[in-house]
Amino acid sequence: MPVWTVAGVQMDCRLARPVENLGAIRAKLAEAARAGARLVVFPECAVTGYAFTTRAEAASVAETIPGPSTDAIAGECARHGVWAIFGLLEAAGSKLFNACAIVGPTGQLAVYRKLHLPCLGADRFTDPGDRPFAVHDLGGLRVGVHICFDGSYPESARVLSLLGADLIVQPTNWADQAIKNATLVARVRAFENHVYHMAVNRVGVEGGYHFVGHSSIVNCVGDFLTLADHDEEAIVLADIDPDKARQKRAVYCAGEYEIDRVNWRRPEMYGPLVEPSPAPFIGHQNRD
Repeated sequence: MPVWTVAGVQMDCRLARPVENLGAIRAKLAEAARAGARLVVFPECAVTGYAFTTRAEAASVAETIPGPSTDAIAGECARHGVWAIFGLLEAAGSKLFNACAIVGPTGQLAVYRKLHLPCLGADRFTDPGDRPFAVHDLGGLRVGVHICFDGSYPESARVLSLLGADLIVQPTNWADQAIKNATLVARVRAFENHVYHMAVNRVGVEGGYHFVGHSSIVNCVGDFLTLADHDEEAIVLADIDPDKARQKRAVYCAGEYEIDRVNWRRPEMYGPLVEPSPAPFIGHQNRD
């Protein structure tokens, strides 16, 4: 299986200025492509910004998918022969989702809608994602997507791993209080699922939140392949080998010390994990 060069674009985003943000995304996608990247990932809500204070403000810059931004970025992907994953707020009828689009040289492939919503920023007003996790084959690299707070639930990465992901990408908006997500959680999710993990955070200040950067690409055993600085815009790149992600068993001494954290599960013992919640989450109460 050929090695893939992947890139994460750690950038500042402007609240409610999608035209300006889209211009920056297009420029940085071209820069990453010139550096050899075949997949370029951007932060959560990179097109729209995140720190909205009302649903109406958030909805005012939401787009349909497909829509102007996905069309524009798909055009850039066709021009440069790359794939892109980027965040935006999605308008879907009366619903408003925190979403990521996957687009490539032939157009849009898929949309992921954030399932787990913190009481923070735009997520106070968005609707919980209504589509299951999925893995998408980009032509030899199988990619799963979750967004920011989704990564706080080990079930998210485990499901994507069981669906065959070689690489889990996590567009995110981690502020100061979430520094451990950037420095610890990304490595743990890669390690416990034996997959590559790319967490792409933003920098800058928006709505009083200071975003910490530290975007990373992590290998299948939890080591940083690359880690961006704290407060600087950056493009992080790494080469990943899908075959290594698919070989789940680690053999340290044949027949005496072997580990497989995925295929040696005991799902028949995990019933409480999938029992319905007594109070299903329907979104935060402050919706207006």
